[in-house]
Amino acid sequence: MRANLEIIRATYEGSSEDNGRNLLAALAPDATWTEAEGFPYAGTYVGPDAIVAGVFHRLATEWLGYRADVHTYIGHDDRVAAFGVYSGTYKATGRSMTASFAHLYQVRDGKIASMVQYVDSHMVMKALSTD
Repeated sequence: MRANLEIIRATYEGSSEDNGRNLLAALAPDATWTEAEGFPYAGTYVGPDAIVAGVFHRLATEWLGYRADVHTYIGHDDRVAAFGVYSGTYKATGRSMTASFAHLYQVRDGKIASMVQYVDSHMVMKALSTD
């Protein structure tokens, strides 16, 4: 269980480049990544290529200073939860946001098998709005 927690921790606590490298190395080939309904990238992505293109490439190109800062990790058996706060400025509107999140991971054989996002998507969507 401790090893699972360290796998997840390594995807949040370094530089963006280190976190990305660690995430790619940790994803199982058939990993599922579910972004919450109401979030701009809502849906389930399968496999590292789809996850990077559907989520992380968009975060890197559509936001300025986008961050996911974790304040608490909880591990139990093959599950690890990360709780924290997103922040960033949406380029198209210039609006900033902060939003609380929880990510629930399942780790199998040292690889991330799945991630499910829970987020205050209202705060994120307000940054995308031009109203």
